[in-house]
Amino acid sequence: MISLFIEHIRTKKILDEKSRYLLGLSGGVDSVCLGYFLIAAGIDFDVAHVNYGLRGEESDGDEHFVRSLADQWGKRLFVKKVKENLYLTEGQSIQMAARNIRYHWFEDLCESENLAGVLVAHNFEDQVETVLLNLLRGTGIEGVFGMSEKRGKVIRPMLPFKRVEILDFMQTNHYRWREDSTNKKTDYKRNFLRNEVFPKISEKFPEGMDIMSASFKRIKDSGKAFFHLYSTWKDQFVRQEGDFQYLYIQDFKNLPGKHSLIYYWLRDYGYNFTDVEDVLEAVEKKHSGKVFYAGDFLLNIDRDMLILGKAAFKWESLQINQYDIQVKFKHGQYDVLYVGKDFPMDKNPQNAMLDLEKLTFPLELRQWEQGDKFMPLGMKNEKKISDLLIDLKVPLIEKKKVAVLVSNGEIAWVMGYRISEKFKCDDNTSKILYLKKTNHA
Repeated sequence: MISLFIEHIRTKKILDEKSRYLLGLSGGVDSVCLGYFLIAAGIDFDVAHVNYGLRGEESDGDEHFVRSLADQWGKRLFVKKVKENLYLTEGQSIQMAARNIRYHWFEDLCESENLAGVLVAHNFEDQVETVLLNLLRGTGIEGVFGMSEKRGKVIRPMLPFKRVEILDFMQTNHYRWREDSTNKKTDYKRNFLRNEVFPKISEKFPEGMDIMSASFKRIKDSGKAFFHLYSTWKDQFVRQEGDFQYLYIQDFKNLPGKHSLIYYWLRDYGYNFTDVEDVLEAVEKKHSGKVFYAGDFLLNIDRDMLILGKAAFKWESLQINQYDIQVKFKHGQYDVLYVGKDFPMDKNPQNAMLDLEKLTFPLELRQWEQGDKFMPLGMKNEKKISDLLIDLKVPLIEKKKVAVLVSNGEIAWVMGYRISEKFKCDDNTSKILYLKKTNHA
């Protein structure tokens, strides 16, 4: 066993013999076994133990045992005592709360004591339990990956070793450990799998645990291939412009596995798999204009694309003074030019050419607001900007970033869409204010 452990950590470069680590030592058979493995392998470590006080004298007995063992090993010991009411929070199980406290403390110790990582004694069965629990809770392909041998500061060097092998090693060498009485209870889901399910699997399928583990490894490798292909697809088709992301429907609609593609794009913004199913159903039914909220984000289905951005969008207004030569704001940068009437007219809606003498400086650049009105070019009556944007079929999420240029309280330009009839250049124009977009902010 020791030779297999040493070969494992060296082959996979899991531990560095020149570094010092922190061993999370509960006193149970797995963590004590790991301690003996580390000593035999010449790995330096300190010991950390958490006494939650949940089992009264039994918890204190665990602490006493760990103190004696650390002293026997000649290792520095850190002990944290926690009262139950300090970590129980609404909607959180005791196990999860205890785990959070344990790992936060371990990582703090690594930082303060300059230790290379936290060593925990999860084994083969723990790995299979984790995957099955993930499947029972509902999971995607990552849930079948199981626990990593290294994740951040947490290192699990015993994942290949089975519990029966660990017990055999400990008993053969007459090493002592502590039994947690709660491990025999099936109230906890993990214990139910360990005590009730796994023995029945092994009874009917003697190689069942090994076969499941091998299957999980194959699925994990397939998952890595998927994420590589997903990353390539996302880089090619999801376009980022400022605060918004755009994805054309044609770039995923007929792809196999499109649910997974969209889920892994949206999940970091608060969307779950059910949300994705609803989004794709709306796409299939061509529900253009439909929006989906998740936390601070909004996904807008446009006619031919999905647009993702912040649900709440606000930026401060700014002023343009006469003879400014450039203006930068949330969604772009513009050159401010002053040209004569003979200058070629620019009809690009991203730019504006306005009669300079009709404008009153300073001009204000701000977000449009509900109730804003102006007289669009070519019209004789005022129109609400909200109605203009509806007529132009501007997606809801895009409406949030629409800006207006205001002169003495009147809107001279709905930026990127229409200038005002009142400020247009005509036969009497002699000087022109030319706002020309140069790039994206």
